[in-house]
Amino acid sequence: MNQPTEAFLTLQAHSNAAPNAATSATAAGRPLPHESARLHVAGQAHYIDDLPELAGTLHAALGLSPVAHGRLLSIDVAALRALPGVAAVLTAADIPGTNDCGAIVHDEPILADGAVHYLGQPIFAVLSADRETARRVAARAKEFVQIEALPALLTPEAAHAARAYVVPPMRLQRGDAAEAIQAAPLRSTNRITLGGQEQFYLEGQISYAIPKEGQGMHVHCSTQHPSEMQHAVAHALGVHAHDVLIECRRMGGGFGGKESQSALFACVAAVAARQLGRPVKLRLDRDDDFMITGRRHCFVHDWTVGHDEEGRVLGAQVEMVSRAGFSADLSAPVMARALCHFDNAYWLPNVDVHGFCARTHTQSNTAFRGFGGPQGAFAVEYILDDIARKLGRDALDVRLANLYGTDERNTTPYGQVVEDNVLLPLIDELARDSGYRARRDAVTAFNASSPVLKKGLALTPLKFGISFNVVHLNQAGALVHVYTDGSILVNHGGTEMGQGLNTKVAQMVAHTLGVKPERVRVTATDTSKVVNTSATAASTGSDLNGKAAADAARQIRERLAQHLSDRHGVPATAVRFVDDQVQVGDLTLAFEDVVMGAYMARVQLWSDGFYATPKLHWDRETMTGRPFYYFAYGAAVSEVLVDTLTGEWKLLRADVLHDVGQSINPALDIGQVEGAFIQGMGWLTSEELYWHPQSGKLMTHAPSTYKIPTASDVPADFRVKLFANRNVEDTVYRSKAVGEPPLLLPFSVFFAIRDAISSVGAHTVSPPLRAPATPEAILDAIDAVKAGVTQG
Repeated sequence: MNQPTEAFLTLQAHSNAAPNAATSATAAGRPLPHESARLHVAGQAHYIDDLPELAGTLHAALGLSPVAHGRLLSIDVAALRALPGVAAVLTAADIPGTNDCGAIVHDEPILADGAVHYLGQPIFAVLSADRETARRVAARAKEFVQIEALPALLTPEAAHAARAYVVPPMRLQRGDAAEAIQAAPLRSTNRITLGGQEQFYLEGQISYAIPKEGQGMHVHCSTQHPSEMQHAVAHALGVHAHDVLIECRRMGGGFGGKESQSALFACVAAVAARQLGRPVKLRLDRDDDFMITGRRHCFVHDWTVGHDEEGRVLGAQVEMVSRAGFSADLSAPVMARALCHFDNAYWLPNVDVHGFCARTHTQSNTAFRGFGGPQGAFAVEYILDDIARKLGRDALDVRLANLYGTDERNTTPYGQVVEDNVLLPLIDELARDSGYRARRDAVTAFNASSPVLKKGLALTPLKFGISFNVVHLNQAGALVHVYTDGSILVNHGGTEMGQGLNTKVAQMVAHTLGVKPERVRVTATDTSKVVNTSATAASTGSDLNGKAAADAARQIRERLAQHLSDRHGVPATAVRFVDDQVQVGDLTLAFEDVVMGAYMARVQLWSDGFYATPKLHWDRETMTGRPFYYFAYGAAVSEVLVDTLTGEWKLLRADVLHDVGQSINPALDIGQVEGAFIQGMGWLTSEELYWHPQSGKLMTHAPSTYKIPTASDVPADFRVKLFANRNVEDTVYRSKAVGEPPLLLPFSVFFAIRDAISSVGAHTVSPPLRAPATPEAILDAIDAVKAGVTQG
């Protein structure tokens, strides 16, 4: 695999820090390894299941509903308790507080009570000193529960037809789309089904609850949102938030699946620990994790668009229907982001987009990397791909014709001005460096002489808004302690799930204090240290927590500077912290000596920091405002080879150019881009979810039936480069978020596959290719092209 070094060599590292801050060469802007890399490789990085179990620890397992919808008539608790090895059985009646763990709407019971809403819903918990015993007893749930089956809505289309929604429908509108479509020279109509995606974190859902004195409860929880877990556990126990401590050192992946849905498991473990007075661990196996938890929302898009002969979209009417599942969870903000990302990289003068969160009797879907943005943007990319084929033009030219500009064509449908648009220079650079035009000719020539194997090529851009689309969540706090030996301890409200957040935060603290990164240690996220935190989600982890930690470090630096100013009779501005030393005029001091001297002079050597993202405002009723602080941009070119006899395909080469602003850590950022690309490619090509059409059982509930990408799916020629840029907004180190935006880059893979299929019909028919583009979906589309069946 090509590992580009130009990202490390060409990025400019200009700091926007204060004059007496560290130079960029000290810490920030360097491709340092992940702070836990050595621990990961050595097997010494502790996850929750690695923690030593306290004496008396019990293990919990969940008994699941065997039907998709029904009335829960009874649970034979006595019979369950009588089974060998069973220490206790908990039901909804045993929850001392509120039986609810809904993230926004209080519509999600911890344990089923009165009704069951999906096949796999937890009904009871079994406790045993032996985990396998608890699991085996819980697996016999259908023997001990009586449920009167009721009709179930199992697809978003069926729920939409029944007008069954978890939240009211939404609408994003600008101009008069209907009139623009009617007046347009050309019109297209289409439907596309876009599948969901399982997070497939390597570490499954797990919580370990330890009762403390009084009403205290300490829960080690694999979660992206410790504060929400604190609130959920407190409500379930009927206690105050200060009675509950949630701790998370690291997760083995999250991808959104541990933002809200870790609450059920934390609550069950805590309730059991409180009732039994013993530590309780609840660790799901992979099958139960699939059956209980939700995932990325699948969408159904219906649209009608009007456009001109150049492919410019003049008006678009779109209906988006998502599979929300049985409860609201985070479906409303996911749909809001989908609507706000329908425009992707394009200026659309007249739009009317409706969003419906369909209530189905399936797992309640939740956050997933991109949080609705990929689903919304995919629709407009499919539309432009259709238009290009209808006009006989290269899809890149149609995309360029609709691209956001820097003049009057720079306002989104929700009213935010695109102030930092680098789309055109970024795309031009990628098209040039990847040889897109020449390769397009080569692909055409290859297909003309190859009747079975067909190549496809596509270049797709992205524009992704960064911030929580709920304004008050855009805040963070941090604590920084400087010890007398010059070592530094940091705690912040973000959570580490492998993405390198702690590494970047440590780099920013070291950068601010002008010291080596090795001096800085970041501790476990802990609700007793930094309170009222937001989830590590929406790609804001580094933006928010990095700024908060840098703010705390800045205050300490300024105190030290003032102390040295007073002591040596020089202006505070003459004190510089750089290269692990402190320069006081012509005098150079060791950092640890300065710290010890400040301690002896009773200078405060710790500080709290806080950051709130500025400029944000949003009216959710009118769907207008500025929901995003800034936009991240990127583009990718993918070339594929498709076997038209089997539907198998291979990604031959991928070229990626992505904008992360001024990178805090290029190594981590490139890793995030590469990972997002492959994860997104899996979503769009192989990760197919399938529910039994009668029972509602999720049939793809294990690695044997659910196909994530493997190492062999990574292209041999994989060129990833960071776009030389600097955020126009005052973000941490003028960087840009990198977690979610690059998941849109593999749109290029899907549309390259569609391009290859289209060549079967000499590009005269738009292939009705659904996503994920599995071999079966590819063969169906090929058959339709051969038969002359088109969409639109």
